[in-house]
Amino acid sequence: MSKLTDPPLRLIKNVTSTFRAIVRIPNQLRTLRDLILFQQTKELQAAHPNPLNKFGRKCFSQSDEDGITLEILRRIGVLTGGVYAEFGVGNGTENNSLVLAAMGWRGFWVGGESLCFDYKRISGKKFAYIKDWITRENIVALANRGLTMIGAKALDVISLDLDGNDIYLAETLLSQNLRPKLFIVEYNAKFPPPIEFKIAYDAKHLWQGDDYFGASLSSYDRLFKKFGYRLVCCNSQSGANAFFIDKEFEQHFTEVPADVNDIYVEPRYHEYQKYGFNRSIKTIERLFDDA
Repeated sequence: MSKLTDPPLRLIKNVTSTFRAIVRIPNQLRTLRDLILFQQTKELQAAHPNPLNKFGRKCFSQSDEDGITLEILRRIGVLTGGVYAEFGVGNGTENNSLVLAAMGWRGFWVGGESLCFDYKRISGKKFAYIKDWITRENIVALANRGLTMIGAKALDVISLDLDGNDIYLAETLLSQNLRPKLFIVEYNAKFPPPIEFKIAYDAKHLWQGDDYFGASLSSYDRLFKKFGYRLVCCNSQSGANAFFIDKEFEQHFTEVPADVNDIYVEPRYHEYQKYGFNRSIKTIERLFDDA
């Protein structure tokens, strides 16, 4: 019987070891990429002239929006017991309002996709999902329907991320007096201030993965100022979401720069390949069970 030290078997062992090492390389590179992204994000948050940026943290948001949301709500005194609405939530595992559900808030979602969990089992006075295509023509009716479903009369937070007509939808909600304390919108960071840009309204718009989407930060700033809101932050990690607060609460943000140029964050659309352990649907369902 041949021993492991015999040349043929030794060669096989070496080839197998080499193959295993090669197979591990992609995972190691992804891990290294995430570590670099994490470190760069921390550096960008610390270096940004807006002190709110350093509060950025990822929990269920796409990047570091959750931490900014919680700090804003802490300052304005509605960290608990609030009501949220989110328009455009994907499959329900990554968005801007899951962290609020984790805080025990009531709320509703509206989106065109099927959720990855049985939302009908948990639907009631604390959560509702409306599956529908969102347009300028129906968004107010959808919002009022969602409020009725959870037994609420007003909203503390609205998040809007539909990769297209967002600025038109935000304007429609505000013009109908659906005024949250905090309004979160996705902006097209390709266009730095003072450039104003927005796509042409198209009720059937589908994002093609290119730069034709949404509106620039300056366009949003002009819109929200018209309705008595103030821009207080753009998230550092990705430069994707802008945070506007009702001016009623601006005394809590005196150190935030007044110039939109000092709040703007350029596009940096890099997501973690893995953040913590893999997502579990049970975790999402548990958030609503305890809501």
